[in-house]
Amino acid sequence: MELLDQATGLYVQSSQTMSYVMKKAVFVLAMAAAMISPAYAAMSEADCRAAWAAADINKNGVLDPNEVSRYDAAMRVAGKPLAPGSTLDQGAFQQNCTAGMFEPVKAEQGAPFAGANSFTEGQAKDRATASGLANVSDLAKDDNGIWRGTAEANGQNVNVAVD
Repeated sequence: MELLDQATGLYVQSSQTMSYVMKKAVFVLAMAAAMISPAYAAMSEADCRAAWAAADINKNGVLDPNEVSRYDAAMRVAGKPLAPGSTLDQGAFQQNCTAGMFEPVKAEQGAPFAGANSFTEGQAKDRATASGLANVSDLAKDDNGIWRGTAEANGQNVNVAVD
C-alpha cells in the first residue's frame, strides 16, 4: 500500500513511511533531551577553572564562608544546598560548575515583570546572590509582586529587583 509522505510529498510504501516517521520521532526526542539536559546550560571546563580561580580568593583550595556565599546560594536555588557548616572544595566546585549550577544569570529583556511570584524573600535573596551580587539588603515585595532592595555589584551600590 502506498501512502503520501507529507514531509516530502512523495508516495512511499507504508513500511518506508513508518521507518521515516520513527527516525524523525527519535531525532526530535534526542534534540529535546539535549536541550533540557543540565550539560546544555553548563559552563566549559576552562570557564569553570577560571571561575574557581576567581572564587578561591585566598588560594587555599576550599571556599571559606567569605568566598562561598554566591555558590552556596546558586546551589540552594537549584535545590541542592550545601550542608550547614560544609565547605566547597575545588573538585566539588568543578563538578557542580560543569553541571550548570554556576552559569552566570542574565536578566531577561524588559525585566522585572509585574505579576505574582511564589518566591519567599530568602529565595529572592538567593537568586540575587547567585547572580553575583554581594551584600544583598532585606528585600520588600512591591505592589507588582517584585522583590526590591539594594546590593553591591563590582563594589558599586545597585538597586535589585527580583521577579
